[in-house]
Amino acid sequence: MMVVHLLVLLLSCSIQAGAQMKLSPETLTVLRGEEARFTCSTSNTPWTVMVWLLDGTVVLTISKVHGVLPSTNANVTAEQGSNRDTWVFVLKSTERHNQGQVTCDLQDVDRKSASLFVQEKGSVKVLGDNKLAFKGQSVLFECQAVGWYPEPSLQWTVDDIKVSQGEYNISSEESGKSLFTVSSNLSVTAAKSSNVDCLASVSALPTPLKSHVRLTVVAEVVQEGDDCTVLLAVTASLSALLLLLLLCICTVLCYSQRRQAKPSPQEDIWSNQSVAGRGLVAEVTAGRVNLGYSSEGPTDPDDNEIITETRSQMDFVSFRKVPDVVHCGSLSLHSESQEEENSKNIRRITTV
Repeated sequence: MMVVHLLVLLLSCSIQAGAQMKLSPETLTVLRGEEARFTCSTSNTPWTVMVWLLDGTVVLTISKVHGVLPSTNANVTAEQGSNRDTWVFVLKSTERHNQGQVTCDLQDVDRKSASLFVQEKGSVKVLGDNKLAFKGQSVLFECQAVGWYPEPSLQWTVDDIKVSQGEYNISSEESGKSLFTVSSNLSVTAAKSSNVDCLASVSALPTPLKSHVRLTVVAEVVQEGDDCTVLLAVTASLSALLLLLLLCICTVLCYSQRRQAKPSPQEDIWSNQSVAGRGLVAEVTAGRVNLGYSSEGPTDPDDNEIITETRSQMDFVSFRKVPDVVHCGSLSLHSESQEEENSKNIRRITTV
């Protein structure tokens, strides 16, 4: 009798061991609006109905014979897996109220539950535009992550290098819709031009959201252009020297022209004598000027001799005629007639 009881116990244990049910994944975290999938499978177990529940509420029923039965919830469905004992429960678009327990119930066999977490992705922004600073100046950056659930983690990076959490502060507040807003301030000492990024993330987000600004350090811009700066300095110096040299040359030329234009005292005397001589000849010739006269005498000795004799005759006539030029009304008719004859003679000499 004891042997029969032992055989029955071993048979029941083997049946229970063969009847294995599995629900995967045990925990699933998704972003709001994404799809959630859970797989329920069994082996060596005769089952007839599979029921799916969300937080204890039936949302979908599957018959082993007829498949997925009609449901009033259009946001859920099921797909058959690799065999008739495997089904995939699909929640098409997750919402915050879907968060909770997801249960697969093989009626009269077993049931398993898994956890569903729904997170919400907000936005992240570094306030202000790109910044310009002098080397060594302290620059303040402010970042805000708005509309997240749960509270997001914030991280600063400078040129893709993480900033230690001790170098910035974080504050958060929760709104009426259970959404979080996180703010953070970072102070950076301007050493070189850098990219400053603020990153916000939750566990369901594969890649953190990033906001980017540029910090430009003035001193670094000057240092990067050292070669150009030296070249400009040399060019400016040479230009200044050339300009100064040109100014000196212009000054010397102007001074030389002014000295050449100003007559010497000896030239003034010669000019005055020449003017006086021409005036005396004009008086003698009664204002008639010989247009063929040239101040530059010929270099031929014979010509010089003729000119010298002519001038001697003119001087002699002028010397004799000077008293006759000024005459008084008391002179006799004989003197006047003599003067007219002499005047005629003078005219002939002048014409020659």
